[in-house]
Amino acid sequence: MSQLFAPFQLGGLALPNRIVISPMCQYSAQDGQTTDWHLIHLGHMALSGAGLLFVEATAVEAAGRITPQCVGLWSDETEAALARTITAVRGQSPMALGIQLGHAGRKASAAQPWHGGGQLGLDAGGWEAVAPSAIAFDGRARAPRALREDEIARLVESFAASARRAVRIGFEAIELHAAHGYLLHQFLSPLSNRREDAYGGSLENRMRFPLAVYDAVRAVVPAHVPVGFRVSGSDWVEGGWDIDQSIAFAQALKARGCDFIDVSGGGISAAQKIPLGPSYQVPMARAVKAATGLPTIAVGLITEPDQAEAIVGTGDADLVALARGMLYDPRWPWHAAAQLGATVKAPSQYLRSQPRQYRNLLT
Repeated sequence: MSQLFAPFQLGGLALPNRIVISPMCQYSAQDGQTTDWHLIHLGHMALSGAGLLFVEATAVEAAGRITPQCVGLWSDETEAALARTITAVRGQSPMALGIQLGHAGRKASAAQPWHGGGQLGLDAGGWEAVAPSAIAFDGRARAPRALREDEIARLVESFAASARRAVRIGFEAIELHAAHGYLLHQFLSPLSNRREDAYGGSLENRMRFPLAVYDAVRAVVPAHVPVGFRVSGSDWVEGGWDIDQSIAFAQALKARGCDFIDVSGGGISAAQKIPLGPSYQVPMARAVKAATGLPTIAVGLITEPDQAEAIVGTGDADLVALARGMLYDPRWPWHAAAQLGATVKAPSQYLRSQPRQYRNLLT
């Protein structure tokens, strides 16, 4: 029996298989509100047969967007738009839906990637970014403003408020974004956090804000809704955040009852030296899982069914997450199930698509 297609219990959420669709920024919102593009994109992904689909990084305040076109969940208007999108998707697919909540920090106020992705001027739709310290992200002319302690406390409440809205909409899992160089990661990494107060310096201090965010979110989310973190297992820069610190952070999260950890990497500095290759980030997921026993999601150039099966089957991680691979092949779980001799849930309208040799593939 394929382990990739074996059921898995993620906190209070029962998943039919171990395939996760990663959050993928679409840079296509209007004033933080999802649009028809999101309905088509998420609807497409929701017909794939994966076990869990995460909606893209969703800002907890307007200033926390990466670009002016990023999705948010900070107001009645953004909540209503996302609710319409999710209601439509859920009406056509039984797939579990999760949301990734985050804040871009010093990487905010950028142009869409297909327009260069550079920092937007204040006269071109940009805004003042905030960060743990007034250190500009690589190549940006305008440095962020360092957050005051009262502003940090306000942001903790912003995460909690967005989590309340997510539960009200009906999301079944929440992932807090502390990876890829965004705000919570910026507090964790000594490369971007040079504070001299209770939120900087020692590892304990650098973890203080992300842990406070977890505590605040967990306090307002029902027990059956899993809450986890995405982390960058390494900055891939000497003197930066590394796997040992990631393990310490994961242990602190486990002590608080965290339901899962999603281990990615990089994003804090252009000086990163990433050893790209198939499964290149899986060893970090393996290390976190071995040290903590937390349910772990592995990511990073996972493209082949046998590769994903080996990651789960050998215990390197409990689940595997795909992003670009799903964009390239939105029926990846179908094809993986065919190769591994498993079955996958598909819409009744598509059952006739089964190739003759895979007559029992789709259910």
